[in-house]
Amino acid sequence: MRKFQSRLAQGRRNIVVGTLVAGLMLVSQAAFAQAAAAPQPAPATPAQPAAAPAQPAAAPGLTFDGDAGLLFMQIKPDKTADFESVMAKLHEALTKTDKPERKQQAAGWKIYKSTEPGPGGNVLYVAIINPTLKGADYTVAKILYEVFPTEVQAIFPTYRDSFAAGQSRTNLSLVQDFSAAPHAENTPAAPAAAPAQQK
Repeated sequence: MRKFQSRLAQGRRNIVVGTLVAGLMLVSQAAFAQAAAAPQPAPATPAQPAAAPAQPAAAPGLTFDGDAGLLFMQIKPDKTADFESVMAKLHEALTKTDKPERKQQAAGWKIYKSTEPGPGGNVLYVAIINPTLKGADYTVAKILYEVFPTEVQAIFPTYRDSFAAGQSRTNLSLVQDFSAAPHAENTPAAPAAAPAQQK
């Protein structure tokens, strides 16, 4: 008796599931047919002026708003010479530019290469920018374009293709400068002398 009731319940479940699946298929077919039957927009006639293409939004620049900044770049092991050649060109651009803000950026901008392998066997380069010129754009392609507007077309693909992964940026705020004399408010007060005991 129990086996019969179990088979009966299973049969009812199969009927319900089958009905739901069939219903969903009918609904989706109806929606598809309705979409296919919907009138298509008429092509623009020559008399109608075509809409102007939307202008692409300007890409945000690479800026820093901390006292100092770090930029981590993972470079493909076989592309380090390409990357370093572009960095040499960037150095040249910062030297030749007539923009004072670029000179200020160059004064605090150094690039280091890790001596240990980076993630995934890539080579890690770190740009240390200290101090930053807050709000200034550190985008490499933009700086190269300002000084070498024709050469940048050939330089940029070399730069782009040297990356194994995107670069990551970190803003830093100064907490303590050990090269400077300590400030009075940061110096712990000398312990008070113990009172002399009376004899």
